[in-house]
Amino acid sequence: MKRLLSTFAILFACATIAWAAPPAPLTSLRAIVALTNDQAVQQFPVAFEATVTYYARNLKNLNVQDDDIGIYVKMTKNAVLAPGDRVLVQGTTQPSFLPFVLASNITVLRHGALPKPLPVGFDDMVGTKINCRLIRVRGVVRAADLVSSAVVLSGHLVLLMEGGYIDIEVDSHDERALKDLLDAEVEVTGASGRIFDGKMQQIGAKIKVSKLADIKVIKRASVSPWSLPVTPLGEIVTGIHVRDLTARLRVHGTITYYQPGSAVVLQSGPRSLWIYTQTSEPLQIGDLADATGFPETHDGLLTLTHAEILDSHVQAPIIPQPSTWRQLALWGRSVLGGHQDDLVSIQGRVVTEVREASQDEYVLDSDGRMFTAIYHHPLPPSSIPPMLQLPLGSRVRVTGICIAVDTNPFNDEAPFNILLRSFDDIKIVANPPLLSIRNLIILTGLLLVVLVVAGIRGWYIERVLHQKTTDLALRIEAEAALEKHAVNLEQQRSRILEDINGSRPLAEILERITELVSFQLKGAPCWCEVTDGAKLGSCPPQSDRLRIGQEIIPARSGPPLGVIFAGFDPATNPGAHEAEALLVGARLATLAIETRRLYSDLLHRSEFDQLTDIHNRFSLEQHLDAQINEARFRASIFGLIYIDLDDFKKVNDVYGHHIGDLYLQEVALRMKRQLRPHDTLARLGGDEFAALVPVVRNRAEVEEIAQRLERCFDEPFVIERLSLHGTTSVGLALYPENGASRDSLLNAADVAMYTSKNTKRKIK
Repeated sequence: MKRLLSTFAILFACATIAWAAPPAPLTSLRAIVALTNDQAVQQFPVAFEATVTYYARNLKNLNVQDDDIGIYVKMTKNAVLAPGDRVLVQGTTQPSFLPFVLASNITVLRHGALPKPLPVGFDDMVGTKINCRLIRVRGVVRAADLVSSAVVLSGHLVLLMEGGYIDIEVDSHDERALKDLLDAEVEVTGASGRIFDGKMQQIGAKIKVSKLADIKVIKRASVSPWSLPVTPLGEIVTGIHVRDLTARLRVHGTITYYQPGSAVVLQSGPRSLWIYTQTSEPLQIGDLADATGFPETHDGLLTLTHAEILDSHVQAPIIPQPSTWRQLALWGRSVLGGHQDDLVSIQGRVVTEVREASQDEYVLDSDGRMFTAIYHHPLPPSSIPPMLQLPLGSRVRVTGICIAVDTNPFNDEAPFNILLRSFDDIKIVANPPLLSIRNLIILTGLLLVVLVVAGIRGWYIERVLHQKTTDLALRIEAEAALEKHAVNLEQQRSRILEDINGSRPLAEILERITELVSFQLKGAPCWCEVTDGAKLGSCPPQSDRLRIGQEIIPARSGPPLGVIFAGFDPATNPGAHEAEALLVGARLATLAIETRRLYSDLLHRSEFDQLTDIHNRFSLEQHLDAQINEARFRASIFGLIYIDLDDFKKVNDVYGHHIGDLYLQEVALRMKRQLRPHDTLARLGGDEFAALVPVVRNRAEVEEIAQRLERCFDEPFVIERLSLHGTTSVGLALYPENGASRDSLLNAADVAMYTSKNTKRKIK
């Protein structure tokens, strides 16, 4: 019995150890590529051999291939790699548009030959079998540009192939060489890739190319694009010629949105599709339907165009997905994709409502973030229903189609709108608080009615009551119009105040102020002229035929900042409301201009020394960091010169601090004249200065500039009839020879300067 128990204990321990052991790494690239996103999210360990076909060091991006299988690898740290290297990749699987590998370690085994490029066509490019493989394509270059990002500057080509367009990403910033490829027939060798939107749907194809030499010119353009004859703007249609081989497709789903003569949205499970169609036939929301048309991409989104719709009249309604603002704004960062074209519902508090010519708009606040619910008016001859009036401040739930305003899938958040199908898509969840301005106005009106009724006496009560009722109705209507005007006015004023405290350009703020004044003056043209600046606003071409009202834009101190004007019918007489509106505009303009000037002054004070008006230590450190990044990118060198005034303390002790300050100003001015336009002179504090010399070829050039700075002290400084003889000690450092970081360069230059100063003292 004891032996039996011991045997069971041993078996149980072995089973527990086996169960707790981590899974074995995937060593086959084919097995890794076969994973789905739902499987890749489990972060399986991988350890496989493959050949590098593309490597972008700045982005830490890598494409590898083994036999006929390729995959994208994201590196966690830089490595010295080159196409053709045979490497061992260790890491984990990750989900994205397609599963990829996050590499924790990459070991170079040997350098060998690249895989033989696979000749492919457009249909192969948009397929799935050749993703991340080394391929070769032919086509004509239709566009060539440099594209900058926060990390790297690279080339971008648009290649027209037989069947469609693809993107070419080139690791080159030679703009002239790229532009020379326009309209040329080329053969491109590189790593294949696909382009996706935020819903993990493919919208195109691309090739990543390591160098310009991988783009072989088969036939140059017969004529330069810039030597073509000029075509009048109204006649460019004569240049359109399309050979479209796009196949017609049929899709199936539930109708979730229908705008007759314009668009239909079909949804099936988590997938939805915007369909452009001119059909105006009656379609029922919630019916299953087929659509046939041609696939296209619009603004980075998949669509179906020139489509026809067949309604099955079988109901299969989609349940709206309850969502928050954050969930709908997460466009491209979610593994599950965005909510573009999905049927959703979201709650918010009514901020404002606007009826426009073609649509009604409701601006809602959801947890402090704004979005707009839009109802498009039906096309004629259908009549437009009255706008659904919602109490301001009430909480509503809106149901409709989510439309992203910015469709870049790499944005963390993107604003969105909700397209309403009918006013039934708006449900009031909670009424506004009882204590509101609107309710107080209604209560005040009721009290006025009671007072009027109580004051009526005598035999003429019926006629007086009728007259009073008529007067009261007119008054309420006028007050309502006045209240609406005041609300709109206050909203515009609030937006202007937000812009003043934000980052909107001053010219746009002043234009909004003129629009506010124009709104107050019932559409009268309004403009402003900034002193020594621009004329902004709506100045009519024949303003001399108008009666002009104006108000000076005062400054808190000093001369006026400008003048704000308004034009009126010369047959009218000036009124107090005109002066009041112009005065409000002038005060807002004063606040806007002086706030911007104060910001500019504070920015200047933060970056420049107040005594010498040259850069301060903070500004120098920023320039130094930027120059280090630039030198790393271009593999270049630059110099840093450290300057210390000799015996400056004696100047203050003998002549006083006033003369010492003037002496520092003259020193800064004289040294600045010794530097080149692109060099930077900064005062580090007290009598210490530094000069950043960015464009040099060797140490000798830096030493020559340092000698000029020393020699500029040979002539005496004449300050308030005093002749002061000064000298300076200079030390220099060269990047990256004397240091590869800001602190190491400053320390090296400082040490060199003190060495020079001590040498002078020993000589003396």
